[in-house]
Amino acid sequence: MASSSPSGVASPSPSPADAAGPPAPDTAEPVIHLRGVGKSFGAHQVLYDIDLDVRGGETVVLLGPSGSGKTTLCRCVNRLETIDSGTITVNGSPLPEEGKELARLRADVGMVFQSFNLFAHRTVLDNVTLGPLKVRRMPRSAAEDRARALLERVGLADKAGARPAELSGGQQQRVAIARALAMEPKALLFDEPTSALDPEMINEVLDVMVDLADEGMTMLVVTHEMGFARRAADRVVFMDGGRIVESAPPERFFGHPETGRAAEFLSKVLQH
Repeated sequence: MASSSPSGVASPSPSPADAAGPPAPDTAEPVIHLRGVGKSFGAHQVLYDIDLDVRGGETVVLLGPSGSGKTTLCRCVNRLETIDSGTITVNGSPLPEEGKELARLRADVGMVFQSFNLFAHRTVLDNVTLGPLKVRRMPRSAAEDRARALLERVGLADKAGARPAELSGGQQQRVAIARALAMEPKALLFDEPTSALDPEMINEVLDVMVDLADEGMTMLVVTHEMGFARRAADRVVFMDGGRIVESAPPERFFGHPETGRAAEFLSKVLQH
């Protein structure tokens, strides 16, 4: 496969692994499409010429050391961060700059943050229904019916009337996932969704994410959870120094990394 494959290459010296990645179904068009994306914060450049596609129904996991640009890349996709160069399109349309079109984009590309970001003064049900009511203009009865069904799906049907402070971290993150799903998004972005959780709460969130991957939700996931990457990813994209260094199916990436930098990273994170 040529270097223009969906895996993307941001390194100035492409490796054989840059062409990696399981072939997506022929009918699956890119939902998220990045070409030549660069981003700096002042004099510090954090992304260099990123090319990346995420196709419909695909789960792409971004791995890499802290500071490699994973979170910034994720935040650029729904314009929480603006880019300095290159292009990003979602469902074939360029990212809007502001206004109603930007709100619509953020409804279509949901994001789940590491810090939950729930409204503390609202009930769980209110948190999940707010977006559909305000952005989608859904009738309240329909929004509440959908919210209750989603809360049941994430195992929290009995918490609809609770406030976020009454929930564990894992429960709050599952509410955040239900809130994102309530908008009926075309894709979901996850920015280290388990990093703020106690170890015993991590699996309850990852199980929901695995189910979404199995159901064909289009997802771009920044995580340090190697087990999730092995189990749920269609493709692992390894970043370092603001560049995509390697991209491959999980079995190949974890079993036979093709770059020394990826092998070094895995030797450190998998040694315990």
